[in-house]
Amino acid sequence: MKIAIATKNHLEVSGHAGQCRHWLIYDLSQHQSNQLLPAPAFVELDKTEILHSFADDRAHPLDGIDLIVCASAGDGFIRHMKKRGCEVLRTGETDPALTITRILAGEALSDPRFDITTSLCKLRDLFSRH
Repeated sequence: MKIAIATKNHLEVSGHAGQCRHWLIYDLSQHQSNQLLPAPAFVELDKTEILHSFADDRAHPLDGIDLIVCASAGDGFIRHMKKRGCEVLRTGETDPALTITRILAGEALSDPRFDITTSLCKLRDLFSRH
């Protein structure tokens, strides 16, 4: 399983995943429960690779991701990622490593924090191509 976490400069779980450029990628395909977390790969998307506007007309650096974790994401983004074979999990957690640890332990994550941009995204999603 590969998990991508939207981040603010790779330090904190970020909101507005569709506009996010900084990502931590955890490849957990070989991970065992008694092991330490593997170090994440750091991915910085080019402006043309931002998922909100990506045309899906070529390969993307986040291809092959099974789960995206973020603080906020609009319904259009969630539908877009589902078409790409990826689930989206919204959370109020701010620490990426703690978030991954809780996911692997099967623990519930805190609810997403209020984010005004999510309300704006809902309006934009009414006209979205996704």
